[in-house]
Amino acid sequence: MSLSMYTATVPPLRAMLKNLSAVIAKAEAHCEARKIDPNAFLASRLYPDMLPFTAQVQIASDNVKGAAGRLSGAEIPKFEDNEKSFAELQARIDKTIAFLDTLTEAQFDGAAERDIVLQLRDRKLEFKGADYLLKWANPNIYFHITTAYALLRHGGVEIGKKDYLSGGAAK
Repeated sequence: MSLSMYTATVPPLRAMLKNLSAVIAKAEAHCEARKIDPNAFLASRLYPDMLPFTAQVQIASDNVKGAAGRLSGAEIPKFEDNEKSFAELQARIDKTIAFLDTLTEAQFDGAAERDIVLQLRDRKLEFKGADYLLKWANPNIYFHITTAYALLRHGGVEIGKKDYLSGGAAK
């Protein structure tokens, strides 16, 4: 039995977004319980030259919808990067999951060999679908979700590895 590109893309990325949503909910509850201004987390960075928490969530969302859209041949939804609250970030995650839920396994037929071209600011990258998912999209998605998790954990939110790995996987 071979692993389909749909199975390698949509279910794990959906699960990671659900996990991210769960840790954001814990961060919001943490702020409410301790009377902490949520902006302390929303604007937090691991280092001054890194992007803040809100951008980490936005970029994770962009990479998920971009990967799924490119591999399925679906139009990639465009979201404004204007979220300024936990609730708005949760809505963005919900919209990204809703997009994933519109995709069918049939749309991913041939995706492993599909030509994927990314135009970055300073260069153009060309991949076959499988290499794009495994060597570009997944590492970027997991990097930004991990960074968002690390910012919350560093700020004292009581989350652990099980939240990162399975907080929303069964939902």
